[in-house]
Amino acid sequence: MTADFDLAASLARGVGGRCGAWTFIRGFAAHWAGAALGGNDGWTESDLGAAEEGLGLRLPTALREAYLLFGRRQDLTSNHDVLLGPAELYVDDAKEALVFRHENQGAASWGVLLDNLQDDDPPVVIRPDLADKSAERWEGWLERLSLCFVEIVLSEALQADEELCDFLDLDGDSLELLETHFVRLPFPDYPTGEETRWFLGRDVLLRDDDGVAILARGRTAEDLARVRDLIPGDWLNGGS
Repeated sequence: MTADFDLAASLARGVGGRCGAWTFIRGFAAHWAGAALGGNDGWTESDLGAAEEGLGLRLPTALREAYLLFGRRQDLTSNHDVLLGPAELYVDDAKEALVFRHENQGAASWGVLLDNLQDDDPPVVIRPDLADKSAERWEGWLERLSLCFVEIVLSEALQADEELCDFLDLDGDSLELLETHFVRLPFPDYPTGEETRWFLGRDVLLRDDDGVAILARGRTAEDLARVRDLIPGDWLNGGS
């Protein structure tokens, strides 16, 4: 929490719907990403209109709102995985989904099923890139597009500059220290098989990935160093 932005309280509202999601992202950008959202951080109506004309379809309201508000802010959307620009949006070869995001090494894609494009805030699906292409399927990811954008902003925050972010392989003691010293954030459950949990400390954001690893982001390098002191271990970028 900062003096002006209570991340946990804002996130609790942000996971509930579109308006709360955009309010959370505005606050997070200003207080954690280093710069408040500005007029040049989003794509224009002209950009989106051209994309829609090229695709021959109307983009969901939540996707349009996200792109207009912060779609050009790569520090919020594309430190690791990649949010496609309006001109890069495409319908998959099977004509099942509109694709808007790629995993950084091509291991997966995120999209919205064409049957759901008429919804203002439709569910998001994910498709892994498999050696056996016949086994690939669009699978459920998160229940609303606006919720997915909250998740994108949180996850990409963990992939920023090394002085602010770090990674630790977990063991039993580390997991216990995480749960003791940090508060779990109110983020909805991921799909079955995804045991991902978010935590918050004093100006520190953390994610537990399946009890296997911790990713941490401090608002400052000093905040990150405090995490390393609380959870000692072989941190990737520092600590012992």
